[in-house]
Amino acid sequence: MGLAGTRLVFDGGRFYYVHRGPPQRWENVGTDLAAAKQAAARYKNPSEAFGTTAYWLGEFLADLKRLVAAKARSQRTLDDYTQYAAEDGPLVAAFGKRLPATIKPHEVQGYLDFNAQLDPPRLTQSNREKALLSSCISWLIRTGKVQGLVMNPCMRSSGIVRNEERPRERYVSHEELREVLSLAPRSVRLMMLLTYRTLQRPDSDIVKWTTAVLQTGQTGRELVFRQNKTKRQHRIAVTGELADVLPKALAGNVREVNVPLVARLDGHPYTYSGLSSMLKEAIMAANVRRKARKMPPMPSFGFRDLKGKGATDMYFLEKQPIEVIQALCGHANKATTEIYIKARWQQTAQPNQTQIA
Repeated sequence: MGLAGTRLVFDGGRFYYVHRGPPQRWENVGTDLAAAKQAAARYKNPSEAFGTTAYWLGEFLADLKRLVAAKARSQRTLDDYTQYAAEDGPLVAAFGKRLPATIKPHEVQGYLDFNAQLDPPRLTQSNREKALLSSCISWLIRTGKVQGLVMNPCMRSSGIVRNEERPRERYVSHEELREVLSLAPRSVRLMMLLTYRTLQRPDSDIVKWTTAVLQTGQTGRELVFRQNKTKRQHRIAVTGELADVLPKALAGNVREVNVPLVARLDGHPYTYSGLSSMLKEAIMAANVRRKARKMPPMPSFGFRDLKGKGATDMYFLEKQPIEVIQALCGHANKATTEIYIKARWQQTAQPNQTQIA
């Protein structure tokens, strides 16, 4: 795995960074190889990161872990914040190398505005990332860890206006789906079909699945996994198109059991951003063909829109009970599922045809 010289040890399915001693201390740095190597690089070169926003985000998350262990904060908050503070994420790219005291309100507003103009816009995600940055800076002010830091540039009192969040309304038609599937690379097709058929989160769940989630249950082959957001275990029968696109059987050795389901030809995992870029390229190729046929261009869409399409199709086209879709999505309540699917259904409604006596 290329661990030589990193001071990383792989044990029990997790990576540990071995700090210099004595005494020697092993720190759990997670199950993802790339993230573990990034953490190791930061520990080996502390002078390059100390005092930066990226450094303090790490310290803030470490303090939050202690609060979660004491039942003072929720595990869900820690999981979300850890995702938003990813070293290869947009928040760290924008502010990670800055000293917290140098970040100005207009720069935070500029970050929100920039994300709102993306295609598709990152409204909710950028608001959550701003909330993490705000929580971290408030923590620094409360604890006095950064001398001279007295103002939080993320607060509404600083003039910050958060992005107005709205439900995704993009409904991908069957025709659009077929067009893009016919042009997309193998891994993108698999990602599209897994998202549409399982209704799971492509960015936090499906992209991280390995062949270990394929198990044999009482009803036959199943996808067995724990949702990253809710931490609830899910079991989805591998039938129909899922049975066609997923590996038929495994030889049983360790290498095959740990291979990502959506993998590159060399067996290594894709990043979600990389898969999303490949999906955009397939949509652009479809629009080139549409232009040649004098058809209007297809609006862009992402993998998450296929999750919404799957839920919407089950309800309106297959007439599945809302409770079935709720269970498959993993939503905590039925109202969330109803809003999720009805925002996308854009078929023309028929008027009231009641005869007036």
